[in-house]
Amino acid sequence: MALLEVNNLDVRFAVRGGDLQALQSISFSLDKGERLGLVGESGAGKSVAAFSILKLIAQPGYIAGGEVLFEGRNLSAMSERELRQIRGNRIAMIFQDPMMTLNPVLTVGTQMVEALKAHRRISTRAARDIALKKLQKVSIPSPDKRLDQYPHELSGGMRQRVIIAIALLLDPDIIIADEPTTALDVTIQAEIMALLLALCEQDNVALMLITHDLGLVSQVTQRMLVMYSGRIIEQGPTKEIINDAQHPYTQGLINALPQMGEPGRRLYQIPGSMPSLSRIPPGCPFHPRCPFVTDECRQTMPEYVQSGNVDVACYEVSKLIEQENRAPEVTP
Repeated sequence: MALLEVNNLDVRFAVRGGDLQALQSISFSLDKGERLGLVGESGAGKSVAAFSILKLIAQPGYIAGGEVLFEGRNLSAMSERELRQIRGNRIAMIFQDPMMTLNPVLTVGTQMVEALKAHRRISTRAARDIALKKLQKVSIPSPDKRLDQYPHELSGGMRQRVIIAIALLLDPDIIIADEPTTALDVTIQAEIMALLLALCEQDNVALMLITHDLGLVSQVTQRMLVMYSGRIIEQGPTKEIINDAQHPYTQGLINALPQMGEPGRRLYQIPGSMPSLSRIPPGCPFHPRCPFVTDECRQTMPEYVQSGNVDVACYEVSKLIEQENRAPEVTP
């Protein structure tokens, strides 16, 4: 049994004029110690999927269907009291902006001690000792001094290290990292991701990395999900998808990487933009931007087909697989 299973998850936002579908039939799993990437443009539904796992979707959003199983227990059906035993304790989350996560009027030490005491019966001194050890673990210089500092007194890289230390406080089984390096410069990004990867491998912690950076996903994760308009359109082993992307959208994302361009030429970009929730087209939601679009794409959402170890929702891929299966074997 997988550590985390998401089965046919639907998330909607109730607005005037009718519900908007933010996630549709999302299904995936995460094993202990596994590293999974969620990839897609802004608005694809990556963060909504992550927040839905812990029922952190704010109104008017709500989970309309499906289930989220953690060690076989349905998180979607749990009360707030039961979920508090899971959030931060068994499943920790690292958010995009540390300044929005950390309380500006409390010292780092106070926030870490409060997080520990919320989940464990522990003295303040013992909690402070654990907090100090976690800050040492994330390689913060002068960790004893940082405990008594406020978030605004730290650099962006140090604040993100503090967030990682807080996520590790209670030795979670899963860390969900929602674009954890967005606000940092490139060199600090590399340091933070190398640190997070090392810590997960050392403690056998599962990592769910949400990002739009395919280069980062290729270096850090073992499996990846490609999302578009609230749907998973391609999923499988990261190396297999990066080396031979099947879905036209995934191919477009890879072709848009700077290293894929030719010197002196404009960088490639996928034509058009992600549709808003109120204007998701019928059929395959990517069809208005797809170079291989057919009438079938415009009418119905394609089912998943398997290409190697990758699951893809695309009629063009289905046709190619059918042609390969029909091709007569050539005898030597």
